[in-house]
Amino acid sequence: MAIGKASAKAMKSKYSCCILGYSSSSPSPPPSPRRTSASASASAIGPCRKRLRSRPSFAACVIRRNARCLAALALLYLGGMLMCVGPFSSLVGLLLAPPGSVYRSHEIFHKFWPDIHSDNSSAIELETLWTYKRKLKEQRPCLSTIVGQHFGVMNGTEANETNGYLIVEANGGLNQQRSAICNAVAVAGILNAVLIIPRFEFNGVWRDPSEFGDIYDEDHFIATLNGYVKVIRRLPEEVMERYGHNITNMPNIRVPAWATAKYYMREVFPVMKEQGVIRLAPFANRLSMNVPPHVQMLRCLANFRALRFSSPIAVLADKVVGRMKEKSLRTGGKYVSIHLRFEEDMVAFSCCVYDGGKTEKVELDMIRERGWKGKFKRKDRIIVPGLNRLEGKCPLTPLEVGMMLRGMGFDNTTSIYLASGKIYHAERYLAPLLKMFPLIYTKESLATPEELAPFAGYSSRLAALDYTVCLLSEVFVTTQGGNFPHFLMGHRRFLYGGHSKTLKPDKNKLVLLLQDASISWTSFKLQMETMLRENDRKGMIIPRVKKFNRKTSIYTYPLPECGCLQQPNDSTHKLMHTWNVEPGTGR
Repeated sequence: MAIGKASAKAMKSKYSCCILGYSSSSPSPPPSPRRTSASASASAIGPCRKRLRSRPSFAACVIRRNARCLAALALLYLGGMLMCVGPFSSLVGLLLAPPGSVYRSHEIFHKFWPDIHSDNSSAIELETLWTYKRKLKEQRPCLSTIVGQHFGVMNGTEANETNGYLIVEANGGLNQQRSAICNAVAVAGILNAVLIIPRFEFNGVWRDPSEFGDIYDEDHFIATLNGYVKVIRRLPEEVMERYGHNITNMPNIRVPAWATAKYYMREVFPVMKEQGVIRLAPFANRLSMNVPPHVQMLRCLANFRALRFSSPIAVLADKVVGRMKEKSLRTGGKYVSIHLRFEEDMVAFSCCVYDGGKTEKVELDMIRERGWKGKFKRKDRIIVPGLNRLEGKCPLTPLEVGMMLRGMGFDNTTSIYLASGKIYHAERYLAPLLKMFPLIYTKESLATPEELAPFAGYSSRLAALDYTVCLLSEVFVTTQGGNFPHFLMGHRRFLYGGHSKTLKPDKNKLVLLLQDASISWTSFKLQMETMLRENDRKGMIIPRVKKFNRKTSIYTYPLPECGCLQQPNDSTHKLMHTWNVEPGTGR
């Protein structure tokens, strides 16, 4: 019986561990009891065995526990699917969806509105909003040597000779094209090639037939790059004759994304040297961010000095900026700009769910099918809107942007410039933002129909107007990723002493707060004020860049490499002067 009691005690201990969810730390099972005769064994441990048979084994317990976990996961997945397609989406969403995955911002707004309406006691002063300062190091003069010398591509050629002609085709919207242009200048420097003014590929989404000269000042572009990269408007006649006046007959090299400078020297340079001309198409993101300093400097020169908007864009942009400042006299001519991406195509592409119910789902499904032809119906594409929201992939609604800004301390006398395309259900979704900030303006409200008429149907030219007004604002608010905010943040860092003066919401945190039914306006404000301070701190971040280890975009973080191009006390006046217009006239 001693053995039986000991065995029963051991099994009981083991069973208790299983119930508590623990397992033995021993790498091997416990030793079996010593064998005895059948009769002795039966008499000694028989009662104990009968008692133990009614209890589950350790393995059975683990299996049962894992089955419960799997069942819970299955329910969560089913809940996510029903949120998209089921008739009980709201019920399942409330019961099973993790915190932050369901859009309830409109409910929180109705709860907060009495407090928001009466809370104008601690309004932010725009002039003193940004407190973080950084003393920038004294910059060395910019490199003036020809880049090709550093790669050995000029051996045996005269200083004014080149190795061939480079043609690139830039695609995408305004700022993706801008990226391609800057990269093309850098590649031309690597190859010691003559750059033909970049061609703009017609894009089915943007549908803008504009050419380089419609958006940028060609003469200024060519003159600024003179001495670094030779740029001409078109290929010489003899070259065109050789290829039957058809550019598509010329050798086209499909360069992989983020190709290194060494790749261009190894794969592209021999072809150009042999053929005398090469074409690179497509040319989006076809040059690595990790390139030698001489190449990086060409990107800086192209982006911040050579690319100047064409006269029609620059003149109207200056008028709009001047009028925006006149509307902001209460705040000393300073204003806030918001890049609002709650546009029809953006909302549809995000696959996020808002508060429009079944009507919204049917409508957005139709937009997705019309714009992307079955892309979102593929069997291998799993769409979980709640997960998209938790990961910060959903465009912020105007209401959410407004609550965030009021929580940070911007009051209803703040003048706001709204840079956006056509807002999804604008009348409905903009109404709460207008209640919080009645002084909201757009290019359509600041410019006359006659002034905008030449820009109608040209999305890139209209985007250039928005870009300029946002660039010169005291505060820029970005609500979604993309080339527009990335280029703008970098340009603002370049202009404003290294500070981007940008509010980039922590959307992962924001969606949790805006689904918390128990949160008070005071608590929400404290969280938003913390987010504002964090944006102030991050606005001054300058990445540590050693020789070839840059991990961030030089278009978003232009310092330290572009610092040599910064002028002492660089100002709005100098920026506007480069457009050959009188700054701030509004006329």
